Amino acid sequence: MRNRVSIKKGDNVVVISGKDKGKKGKVLSVDAASRKVIVEGVNMATKHVKPRKQGDQSGIITQEAALYACKVMHVCPSCGKATRIGYKLLDDGSKVRVCKNCSEVFEK
Repeated sequence: MRNRVSIKKGDNVVVISGKDKGKKGKVLSVDAASRKVIVEGVNMATKHVKPRKQGDQSGIITQEAALYACKVMHVCPSCGKATRIGYKLLDDGSKVRVCKNCSEVFEK
């Protein structure tokens, strides 16, 4: 079975369910095998850090944790709405992603 995720690194997304519902952010990384994404400023988790070398600072830091890709939706840059992603073949044979609301082509 192929693990395919329609969300790509650098996309602007909005969270559609969970504690961070309604928050928007940019996708920092995508893990297609586990179908998870990391979104900038969303799903913040605290992490206890130990000093690894002499002079390193220890403490508690907050960083983004992964969340399932099905909990985020792509935001169309032209219409500004959360949308599903469709695919379309162009005349030159290339496959591009399109907005399901306004049928606008996303830039790659």
